[in-house]
Amino acid sequence: MSKYTVAVAGASGYAGGEMLRILAEHPAFEVRTVTGDSSAGDKLGHHMPHIPKFKDMVIEPTTPEALNGHDIIVLALPHGVSGALAENLHASCAMVDLGADHRLESDAAWAQYYGGDFHEPWVYGMPELIVGKDSDGGYRRQREQLPGASLIAGPGCNVTAVTLAFQPALAQGLVEPDDIVADLAVGYSGAGKNLKRTNLLAAEAFGSATPYSVGGVHRHIPEIVQNLEHAATALTDNGHSDLGFPDTSDTTINVGFTPILVPMARGILAVVSAKLSDKGEMMSEESIREVFAKAYQGQQFIELLDVGDMPATANVLGSNEAQVQVAVDKNAKRLYGFAAIDNLNRGTAGQAVQSLNIALGLPEDQGLTTIGVAP
Repeated sequence: MSKYTVAVAGASGYAGGEMLRILAEHPAFEVRTVTGDSSAGDKLGHHMPHIPKFKDMVIEPTTPEALNGHDIIVLALPHGVSGALAENLHASCAMVDLGADHRLESDAAWAQYYGGDFHEPWVYGMPELIVGKDSDGGYRRQREQLPGASLIAGPGCNVTAVTLAFQPALAQGLVEPDDIVADLAVGYSGAGKNLKRTNLLAAEAFGSATPYSVGGVHRHIPEIVQNLEHAATALTDNGHSDLGFPDTSDTTINVGFTPILVPMARGILAVVSAKLSDKGEMMSEESIREVFAKAYQGQQFIELLDVGDMPATANVLGSNEAQVQVAVDKNAKRLYGFAAIDNLNRGTAGQAVQSLNIALGLPEDQGLTTIGVAP
């Protein structure tokens, strides 16, 4: 079987390393080139000793000359870098950006949360994202936009957890959308592979949990809102944008988002809640659970847990699975959605490979697993 040739930019970082770990066992992809600016000239094994297959590959500088000419180019680069670089890149089949530069539809949101040049959004790489209703009353999903896509934007890891935890509630109008609260426990790899004395040294991190990017400034907020707006328009589904999304002009989503660094290397546990709508108050908890069950029926990488079982990050480490649960607090009149994911796999590289598989006409689960490594 012929393979797609792949170049990975930012190969010595956490996201790039996770992409390489998955590609090492993917039968349809052959990694030919790895690049990185600060690590250029090193053997990959110096930075990624857990991937022996690629240990002797030499990391090249991240330039168009090194990346062009491959079937697939993966950009695992900081925000503000991949957008400008991509303008000079030419992949034969597809490019995937694991960073933020091609996720947002709003240039105003980009200016507020990131700054710098705004780049047009690529096809969003979250296959299970609800984007409307079909003629039979079921959900349309972002998966429909991915076949043949040559430019794919990988979602943010926190965004993925919040979206999967709560989109069914928005799609069926079970909650008031203007006061959503999302609190996330996040592993330290989510902060990137950088040494920061204030909170990323082992002596500072072990045995401690600390919030960061509080007060509505976290850069994933506009993307969370963007996704939940698309899910909410399944209530009316009265139009589509140029990217295949429903019209969101009449939907107001407001999210209070607080990520909390906790002493684990990988994983995100999202706890998302909102006040029940009148419709939600009238429904039993069993009926609300059925809404989530129908929303994720047939979605092979999303598991709605049995009643009484709660998501745990240890159960999904190393996998592309998301564990989801829902609960109702009738006294507080709030609905709670929970999701546990591996931030580097389901939240980044695994989800990107899943989207690439669809784009290229491969089996959606090829090279991916739902099996974790607990304990």
